[in-house]
Amino acid sequence: QVQLVESGGGLVQAGGSLRISCVASGRTFSAYPMAWFRQAPGKEREFVTAIKWNGTSIYYVDSVKGRFTVSKDNALNTMYLQMNSLKPEDTAVYYCAESHRYYSGSHLPLDPNEYDFWGQGTQVTVSS
Repeated sequence: QVQLVESGGGLVQAGGSLRISCVASGRTFSAYPMAWFRQAPGKEREFVTAIKWNGTSIYYVDSVKGRFTVSKDNALNTMYLQMNSLKPEDTAVYYCAESHRYYSGSHLPLDPNEYDFWGQGTQVTVSS
């Protein structure tokens, strides 16, 4: 069974930076697309970014483009999200997810229903 464990969340002032991580275990191969989602209180879970297993395809939601960077280290089975220029509206629980479905070419799943495994989440709070 795949397990995803996030870490690195915390409290940061607006304009600051934070890097969160997601470590995967329980699987043999790392050839799956992964993603970060977030959920703020009272809101639906929102797609943030997705990355192909080899990093050759990446997609960001418009609200984080130019501020967030997703990356992977397959040797460490770890995905990262570097978040810069943070805003109060970035406050949310951040979840990593992994899809064990086949996608051709550069296509990446954006719908949470396309992801099969989820972490428990890490809280990111940005103060104004």
